[in-house]
Amino acid sequence: MKQIHWLFFDVGSTLVNEEKAYQDRIEQAIADTHISYAAFYQTMIHYFKENKKGDAEALNDYGLKRPSWRSDLEVLYPDCKQALKTLHQHYKIGIIANQLPNLQARLGRFGIDSWIDLVISSADVGLAKPDLAIFELALQQANCLAEGAVMIGDRLYNDILPAKQLGMQTIWIRQRFSRLTHVTNPAEAPDWTVDNLTEILEILG
Repeated sequence: MKQIHWLFFDVGSTLVNEEKAYQDRIEQAIADTHISYAAFYQTMIHYFKENKKGDAEALNDYGLKRPSWRSDLEVLYPDCKQALKTLHQHYKIGIIANQLPNLQARLGRFGIDSWIDLVISSADVGLAKPDLAIFELALQQANCLAEGAVMIGDRLYNDILPAKQLGMQTIWIRQRFSRLTHVTNPAEAPDWTVDNLTEILEILG
């Protein structure tokens, strides 16, 4: 294993559980329609199993507008604080995420900002994953070579594939809908696969 200096995390379905935010998005989307929650949910699951962004595809299928995302409904995964606190004793920690504005403030409200050394959020930098440029910017600001960094995220296409293309090491965290997706080509095969944040400690702790 190469010497690792930085760990970069995604946020949604990686550090925070988005279950209630997804429920709210579905409820808002189908509010004035005859579409049942169950029908929409099944369509969404179908697309996630095809490695697609299920909610976006389902909205498209039904011709529905995309409701605003309620990040106030997100909650930390129960092992998040302990994992970050422990890892931060050994590594610098960064965020590379496609997020709404004010991510830094939200991380502060979650009480995890003291363990995070760098935040690169799409809304603030005008770049979004899977664009390699957002990863390159993060590495540049961290003053870290790609091989000295690990990208940890739940989406193969957004997190694992681009990070690997740059030579970063990768950990795929299969939480929430990413459990339904699967590696389809070697270019997106992660170095490690885990089911929760605690398992990362066994690899990197």
